[in-house]
Amino acid sequence: MQSIVRAVPPLKRLAWALLAITILAGSASAQSRDDGRTYVVSTTRLKQLSALTAGDVQKGQIPGVVILVARNGKVVHADAIGLQDPKTGTPMKMDSIFRIASMTKPLVTVGALTLLEEGRLQLPDPVSRHLPEFKGMQVGVEKPDASGKASLELVPAQREMTVQDLLRHTSGLTYGIFGKSLVKDEYNNARLSDPAQSSVEMVTKLSKLPLAFQPGTTWDYSMSTDVLGALIERVSGQTLDIFLAERVTKPLGMKDTGFWVDTAQQSRIAEPFDSDPDTKAPARVPDVRKQPRFLSGGGGMVATAPDYLRFTQMLLNGGELDGARILSRKTVDLMTSDQLGSAIARGPLYLPGPGYGFGFGVQVRMAPGEAASLGSVGDYGWGGVYGTTFFVDPKERLIVIWMMQRPNLAANVTVWRRMRSIVYTAIE
Repeated sequence: MQSIVRAVPPLKRLAWALLAITILAGSASAQSRDDGRTYVVSTTRLKQLSALTAGDVQKGQIPGVVILVARNGKVVHADAIGLQDPKTGTPMKMDSIFRIASMTKPLVTVGALTLLEEGRLQLPDPVSRHLPEFKGMQVGVEKPDASGKASLELVPAQREMTVQDLLRHTSGLTYGIFGKSLVKDEYNNARLSDPAQSSVEMVTKLSKLPLAFQPGTTWDYSMSTDVLGALIERVSGQTLDIFLAERVTKPLGMKDTGFWVDTAQQSRIAEPFDSDPDTKAPARVPDVRKQPRFLSGGGGMVATAPDYLRFTQMLLNGGELDGARILSRKTVDLMTSDQLGSAIARGPLYLPGPGYGFGFGVQVRMAPGEAASLGSVGDYGWGGVYGTTFFVDPKERLIVIWMMQRPNLAANVTVWRRMRSIVYTAIE
């Protein structure tokens, strides 16, 4: 338990002591009070979550998981289940280090918002003001010929993409890995995620490709946050790793969060199975044992569950944690509010799904119904393709961090939904 306390000072040592007492006493619930409200959590239900997850591990569905649940600033459930590395048999630990993929996006988003607060960025800024390579972009429109075969016609962008577009995925950019189109084919051929390229080289390649949509018209999951990372570098004059360390991770005490893992800590890296249990496809994950040349703002970081808990608790607190002010409360409100409204179309693959809008770097629940999951209006979060996910519920003062390494998004979504249902039925 002491190693956990060292890894997660944010929620106070008392919280971890209370957790230990609760587990040892076999209590059926944990509770705390704030502003006259009592926050109760059924530890019995949360233990059922751990038991079901352990069953998945025993069936060979997932190698291992770290679960952290916090409510009202106190950790009410913490568990490390299964194996950190199925090849070596190393047990999972609370401080195991995970490739967090798209959970990188909220970190980079927060970094960009610190520049907004300083007046060095503005939401309506054309991206080309900071990255001139993106001036004069064109949009790719598929046109069928007489035989029905589609070809790509290029038309001028009706307006430039803005910083706000990058933050909310309405830039017109896309990803090559989700769905199929002629524009996506060009993305894949350009190898835009090549770890051997520099961010400048990525920007140069990407700026020569067509957009998938007119900027500001459509939400489409995209390389927007990778471009945002390159923009941060251009505006700040720092590499993205140093910028985020100075602005976000070091002030918050996130000592294991970055773009690669130092040699001394590599024994803590969580690994997937060699091949996926369902698809039998090889499990491909990036090598995080050496410094990459390309610091992917959209998906290149690693972190531990305790580190990410510090980050999310900062957001839930309105931008501050343990005396470190990262963002103002109003900026956090902006980040975690829907930025799409009714005017922006949802693309063919709208990952937030029914009932959710999208803020800056996170999905945001807009309605008590519609979504096929439990939650509250205003809850927000995001996941990563390798198996990590998180959500924050301000109404319930709830944070959930789920870390595993299984690069199968469809299977992961099923596991995440079950986890979410059990956690919500555990709170009172």
